[in-house]
Amino acid sequence: MGYQDAPGGGGGGKLSLASVGFAGPSAGAGGGGYKDLLVMELPKDEGLDGAKVAEAIGVRLPDVAGAVRTILERREVREFASGALAGAMSKAILAPLETIRTRMVVGVGSRHIFGTVVEIIEHNGWQGLWAGNTINMLRIIPTQAVELATFECVKRSMAEAQEKWKEEGYPKIQLSNLKIQLPLQFLNPVALAGAAAGIAGTLACHPLEVIKDRLTVNRELYPTISLAFSRIYKAEGIGGLYSGLCPTLIGMLPYSTCYFFMYDTIKTSYCRLHKKSSLSRPELVVIGALSGLTASTISFPLEVARKRLMVGALQGKCPPNMVAALSEVIREEGLLGLYRGWGASCLKVMPNSGITWMFYEAWKDILLADKDKQRA
Repeated sequence: MGYQDAPGGGGGGKLSLASVGFAGPSAGAGGGGYKDLLVMELPKDEGLDGAKVAEAIGVRLPDVAGAVRTILERREVREFASGALAGAMSKAILAPLETIRTRMVVGVGSRHIFGTVVEIIEHNGWQGLWAGNTINMLRIIPTQAVELATFECVKRSMAEAQEKWKEEGYPKIQLSNLKIQLPLQFLNPVALAGAAAGIAGTLACHPLEVIKDRLTVNRELYPTISLAFSRIYKAEGIGGLYSGLCPTLIGMLPYSTCYFFMYDTIKTSYCRLHKKSSLSRPELVVIGALSGLTASTISFPLEVARKRLMVGALQGKCPPNMVAALSEVIREEGLLGLYRGWGASCLKVMPNSGITWMFYEAWKDILLADKDKQRA
């Protein structure tokens, strides 16, 4: 290995690594048998700078900070963050209503809201009203983030696709010599986005929903999140963490579709009627509450069946499917049993929906403000 001064050397010159190689059969003491493999230049100073070395040999280090900035600047990421923050803030405020609602829906304790509150306080103190709130926060942050980000993304994509189809023609499928145009013009981007949001959020976070309900209903058997996860997994396997998934998805479709459709439609119509480009915070709360009330009323019987399936194992009589769960409720409590806990659900759903949308729009105004300025 030989070193020599690079051309133009001097005090500020560079050392050249002339050759790096392996001696061949005829190699002598003078190194005449070496094969030149690599030539590079390195800075002469003792403290070598990694960036300068990389530049000298033509290697570029990955710009991690730049990649992170690019990701954070994406609209979808900021909408995801807005949904997460909105969900966290709304759940922290309304956790007691969620606890009361869950107990009444699954048939634990009193049939009345006030009686349920008294029972919870007597057995677990005021902290009992926030039972399962940690898992609720862990559940709602990703759920709201996934749902709201999916809703915005699918709605935007479908609206753009329909504009394109209007200009270029709607997609067709060909069966032999017959061409059939797909009736995609009848798809409502908002309704489709709402359904996609519900499905995505449910698939991503259903195990957390199961654990949260177990913590809420039976704090003695499931005192902590880790123990709840361990005991459910040991007793019921991975399927236990996804118990009630099918009725959840079936119940989520009408709820989520109606929920997002009602909110977007009421908000858009209200803005047009009053010639507004944006709404005040109280107006957003009211519109969000109305959308939540409508969606909850339509899908509530399916919600009752879902909760029965998810916590039925605790009572030793878990219905085999959603139809059986609905039949059991009707047989034991009549048709009104399908709406048992509806009042408590509305007390939880309406403020939760209103506050969530208010926080979501507020965070969007903050996180997407620079995007709006750039677009303008």
